[in-house]
Amino acid sequence: MPQDALLDHCLELLSAVGRPRSRRMFGGQGLYVDELFIALIVFDRLYLKADDETRARFQAAGCQPFTYPKKGGSAVVLSYWTAPDEAMDSPDAMAPWARMAMAAALRARQAAPKPVRKRKVPAPDPAATAAAPAASAARRRTASARAKR
Repeated sequence: MPQDALLDHCLELLSAVGRPRSRRMFGGQGLYVDELFIALIVFDRLYLKADDETRARFQAAGCQPFTYPKKGGSAVVLSYWTAPDEAMDSPDAMAPWARMAMAAALRARQAAPKPVRKRKVPAPDPAATAAAPAASAARRRTASARAKR
């Protein structure tokens, strides 16, 4: 199936569970449903997001993990698995698999560490900065006077 036809077909399959869209990435396509990244199309195959809770179902259905070679000969295995052949037939057949991918993506999003937001420090007021040394000197004089009493 040509790349554009496969993409259109996969978007139609995923429409059973939400509003799908695609974005080019990794030399393929990233697929989102309701702005949740749940699938990849790479090497003319659809890969759905999986995790520890869903991986066994993908394995039992005869699906394969997405892997690519790394320098040195080892392989990198990502948490995306091929969709079962029968799920590629219709949106209704894909729906349970797409829901599992969405659930895995949601769990991954919740487990990810929250980015630390840097607190903005307000710029110093030039007038207050100029007055600071005088105020500091006045405090020292007051403290010195109290100590003498």
